[in-house]
Amino acid sequence: MSTLENGTGSEPKKRGFPVLVLLPLIVFAALAGLFLFQLTLGDDPSKIPSALINKPAPEFSLEPLEGLSENGVSMPGFSREDLIGQVSVVNIFASWCGPCRQEHPLLEELAKLDGFQLLGINYKDKAANARRFLGSLGNPYDRIGVDDSGRTAINWGVYGVPETFIVDKTGTIRYKFIGPLDPQSYETGFLPELRKIMAEG
Repeated sequence: MSTLENGTGSEPKKRGFPVLVLLPLIVFAALAGLFLFQLTLGDDPSKIPSALINKPAPEFSLEPLEGLSENGVSMPGFSREDLIGQVSVVNIFASWCGPCRQEHPLLEELAKLDGFQLLGINYKDKAANARRFLGSLGNPYDRIGVDDSGRTAINWGVYGVPETFIVDKTGTIRYKFIGPLDPQSYETGFLPELRKIMAEG
């Protein structure tokens, strides 16, 4: 068997596919897949553990959304004290958040139910944009507090926007849903949990 030789008498290097060129892409794809898996955990974002479940809601006091009124009355902000005495659903939202628009019709449906208060935390948003968002899609909230700095959301352990919490009458966080509610998660996960907490009295 003969071999080709170069001018120095050694075998020429074989030109293969440049695997090193694809290495960054492969690493990125693997990390993205791992992140997505950890975020969804089987397509149920609510399964991500929260250190605050079954613990008191953190101390906070949020100013109202400037210029927002309901039936001619300025809508108030809220604080931790407003969570005491009745079951509360606390929803973190922003006008710039696409998934918030996606879940908004379900919040409008939720607002038609009795037995709890629906509270909104407007996260790192401009007041005019938030008012436009609610004016266009409807305002399901009983109170809205403004979290300009994002500090309150951090104290609540928020991963991103939107997120929704159920807080019992004692001010204890009982349930957390990460990401936008969709019809399936709303009907099979969120509503049963809310009804169970309301039934506890």
